This record gives sequence, structure tokens and C-alpha cells, in this order.
Amino acid sequence: MTTKNQVILRVENLSQHFKLGRKNILKAMDKVSFTVNKGETFGLVGESGSGKSTTGRSIIRLYNPTDGDVEFLGKRISGKIDKRTESMLRTKMQMIFQDPMASLNPRKTVLDIIAQGLDIHKLYKTKKERNKKVYDILETVGLSKEHAHRYPHEFSGGQRQRIGIARALVVDPEFVIADEAISALDVSIQAQVVNLLKKMQEERELTYIFIAHDLSMVRYISDRIGVMHLGKMVEIGSASNIYNNPIHPYTKSLLSAIPHPNPLLERYRKRVDYDKSNIDYDEGELVEIEKDHFVLGTEGEIKRWTA
Repeated sequence: MTTKNQVILRVENLSQHFKLGRKNILKAMDKVSFTVNKGETFGLVGESGSGKSTTGRSIIRLYNPTDGDVEFLGKRISGKIDKRTESMLRTKMQMIFQDPMASLNPRKTVLDIIAQGLDIHKLYKTKKERNKKVYDILETVGLSKEHAHRYPHEFSGGQRQRIGIARALVVDPEFVIADEAISALDVSIQAQVVNLLKKMQEERELTYIFIAHDLSMVRYISDRIGVMHLGKMVEIGSASNIYNNPIHPYTKSLLSAIPHPNPLLERYRKRVDYDKSNIDYDEGELVEIEKDHFVLGTEGEIKRWTA
């Protein structure tokens, strides 16, 4: 068993700004800081446009961050890195994407799609060994050896996402970023994929960043949760802290939007309307209000919210 107190990923003041024309700048994420411990699932939640997917893509270097530092397995992976560090990053950190159909090459068989990472990093000695690794990982994610010679369009959405998971895991990573990996799937299939991810985590001692806007699913899978809004990390805490003792007004409004399964309780449930007009995110800073529970705000705001 892995201990969940060893930091495997450290993100400090990470920013990703995009130029919109000559003068305008979109701050997709701004000065985001958090850590992820080995063996845990760190959930990243927020509405569309909050910057959560940009955060994941900047960590894994699909985007070149504007500013800030990222440290993975004790090595700096932001900015300019050497080939050895890049090779380590490309095998030890993998990503599962939101749209399985868009991320799978329609002209290649499942065998070649999954084996791409093995091919790039030369992680086999013979073609027989290569194919066996693919067949084994297909069975691990609930598919069969026969599926390897089909094409992506021959599968359902849930099966395609399993192929995406197999592609990520075949190179034996330690860290996986699941970017809205279940949002394109039916609800019944979502539960299957999440349970598969949890099973893989236990068997392979994986660490996850699980990016989603489905708060109930994030609560089910996550050990700790970071709440993002307008490119800022507004609250970080354990799953129980975030759901049972939310402090930031935006977190409260986000949680109040989760529908209750009981129609009577849903009818009389109090919703929290979020108004940012009196909150300047640039003025506040992440403050630890209790052990491992951080909230973005000024001293006065946090006093008001915790009163």
C-alpha cells in the first residue's frame, strides 16, 4: 500500500494566459497552487471555463505555461527541460481525454492505437511482446484480445473510453490526469468507468487528478478536492471538508446546485446564489483555515465567511 502523505506533484503559482488580439489577454488560469500526494485522487471541479482542463493540460505540457513551476517526482517539469526528464514525463504521467472518439485515430486499429506509447518509447523487444502487452491491458480494462483488431468506430462510447484508459496505462505510468473522462458518457456507463479507474488505482498504485463538473461523482472518487472559478483556485480540502463544511461562497453555490434524489427535499432545498461583485480574487490569497483546508480570500472576507 502507498502512503498518502508523500507529495508526487507540486504546482506553484501556475498561470496560463492566452492573447486575444493585440491588447486583450484571457487569464485561463492565474497563480494556481496545490499539491497531489502519492496514491490519492485529487478532484478538480468548477463550471465550464473555470480553468480546470487548462490546468491539467499545462501540467502535462500540452500547453506551455505563461508562468509558475510544476514539480513531478522531485523534478521540475515546467519551462525548459532536458530529453531525459521529458522521456520520464511522457511515460510516468499520462492523460485520459474527454471525447474518446476525437482522441482515437479512426484510421488505426485498437492494437496500434494502444501500442503507440510502447512504439515511441521502445518499451518492448519483440513484436510478440508488444502485442501481448496490448492484449493484457485490454483484458485489464474489460475488453478482449479480439477487440484489438477492430477500429474505433466499431465501439460504443464506454468501450472507446476503456480503450483510452488502456492507451494511458499500457506504458505503466504513476500519475494519470483524467480530463472530463466521463462527461461524454451515459450515466450508467459513467459509474462503470469510475469503478474501473478506482480498481486500476488500487492494483497499480496510481495517483489521479480527476477533472469533472459532476460534483457527486467527484465526491465518490476523490480524497481531496480543489474548486476552481474564473481561473483561480478558490478552495482546497478533503472531500468531507468541501462537501460538509464549504467556506467560499462560490463553493457553497456550486454544491447547492446538486439536485437531491428525494423530490420533497429537492422542492424545499435552499439554493445559494453566488455574487462575485464584492469579491476581488486578485486581492485574496489561499489561507489555511483548518488542517489541509484552504480558502482564497482576504482576512476580512474569511472572517465573514467563517463567522
